[in-house]
Amino acid sequence: MVNRRMASTPLPPCTLASRISPANAPRRNSTWRRPPCCFRTVLGLMVTQHYITRVEALDAMKEAQSPHFFKKAPSLLDRAPHFTSFVLDQLVHIFGLKNRSQLSRSGMIVNTTLDINLQDKIQKIAQRHIAELRAAHNLTNAAEVLIDYHSGAIISLLGSIDYNNTAINGQFDVATQGYRQPGSSFKPYVYVTAFKQGASPAQAIVDAPTTIANPGGSPAFYSPTNYDLSFHGHMTMRCALQNSLNVPAVRVLKHVGISAAMQTAKDMGITSYEGTPGYSLVLGGLGIRLIDHTSAMGTFANGGVHVGYYAVSKVVSAASHKVIYQHQIDQGKRVISPQLAYMMTNVLSDNTARIPEFFDCNVLQLYSKSQDNCYNGDRGIVRPAAAKTGTTQNFRDNWTVGYTTDYVMGVWAGNDDNSPMYNVTGVQGAAPIWHDSMLVAEQGHPIRDFINPGGLEQATVTYPDGVKTTDWFIPGTVPTFTRPTPVPTPTDAATPGQGTPTPTPQPGGDNPIPPQAHPYCPSVFSFVDNPPANQSGNGWW
Repeated sequence: MVNRRMASTPLPPCTLASRISPANAPRRNSTWRRPPCCFRTVLGLMVTQHYITRVEALDAMKEAQSPHFFKKAPSLLDRAPHFTSFVLDQLVHIFGLKNRSQLSRSGMIVNTTLDINLQDKIQKIAQRHIAELRAAHNLTNAAEVLIDYHSGAIISLLGSIDYNNTAINGQFDVATQGYRQPGSSFKPYVYVTAFKQGASPAQAIVDAPTTIANPGGSPAFYSPTNYDLSFHGHMTMRCALQNSLNVPAVRVLKHVGISAAMQTAKDMGITSYEGTPGYSLVLGGLGIRLIDHTSAMGTFANGGVHVGYYAVSKVVSAASHKVIYQHQIDQGKRVISPQLAYMMTNVLSDNTARIPEFFDCNVLQLYSKSQDNCYNGDRGIVRPAAAKTGTTQNFRDNWTVGYTTDYVMGVWAGNDDNSPMYNVTGVQGAAPIWHDSMLVAEQGHPIRDFINPGGLEQATVTYPDGVKTTDWFIPGTVPTFTRPTPVPTPTDAATPGQGTPTPTPQPGGDNPIPPQAHPYCPSVFSFVDNPPANQSGNGWW
């Protein structure tokens, strides 16, 4: 792990030494202008002032004998400019300063949470992947945030793939300043609101033509569509969420209420947004920040406890060498129960459930071998991970936000000028960056599975319409049904030769749909027999 005490300060070592001992500030033609002398002086000061031991200083001097050791290295400002800018803003806030200019006179030694070596690797991954898609898909930029959700420490923050590239407006920090639409990656907040209200991943729902009244909005009625412009019939919430279907998500939002869903998102960390909440919010219709979305998704990983993110861990006065700021451990705030958090994690980590739309070897799985190896039957070591993608309807924003037992990472891909990409979904644009970066971040960490906190009941439910599914429930919420007795259809119910007319969708959302002979997610649930022609509505959303 990088020594964040040294790497965290946006100052080169000689300047750092002058801040430690202002009386020894560099003078023209002094030893400070000769790197080896500067290096020895800095080490001596650090030993004297107890930043390192004498043995560590001697080891550093030995390392300095290697060729090209004293070549100019890029500063933290060069290597992580967006993170550095974010830290400066945090310092202004921490010390109640008016602006950044006051920091230059403050004489601070700043310790941050950044892992600069990991940051470099993630930036190269993002640059490589964007280069592969730039010409064919008009995809020019990406941003990334990696957080230790247990503590809130920001381990990596990439505001763009190239700070100095004016063609992509690289100096703009998409990660902390950009309000972009998250697409379907927002859906978990709405679904977990349904879990709070007594639903489970096994809740039956219908993917059918749906029209919902939109009072005060435009248009007056809202009719969502799926990405594939098709409807898939009867399914469970697990299936609907994992395959990122829009129509079931809107039906869930209608059931739980817009205000309740927004409150859940706010409690989990989405404290700032652009736009007006409406039924499109479940499809990512609001603009939110990548850093907030990443932190909020980490709440699921942290068992329902939200811990705010931070970048500054400690600040020392260069004059007095005293600690003038120390980040206090944040115990966080419980916003959902451990059981609800686990239910969502169990869904988002269920690769089998998302196969219909994402196929088996999608990069939302953290397999150690290549995707080609996966298709050939060799995934290698698979690290448990939960993730959700998102793509706006016009291909202007592309997201993947997901987590392991150690970190949560959010990745955005798109264009700063808001121009559309060409046919790039979340699993193609942001997800490969997320996959490769998360594997690098997890190197050296033990592989652990998500822990069931207990207090859940696994049960098999057969719905009146024929859907049979096994899933997790909060005790006392397992539904029981009595199968209805089919009523024979009168022979004169329809004019001979014309058949039964197809019902016209009506405002209100509860529209009938002919049942499918084969369910959309056969590996998740099954029809025990052919459902009746007219669904009863009992137990369905």
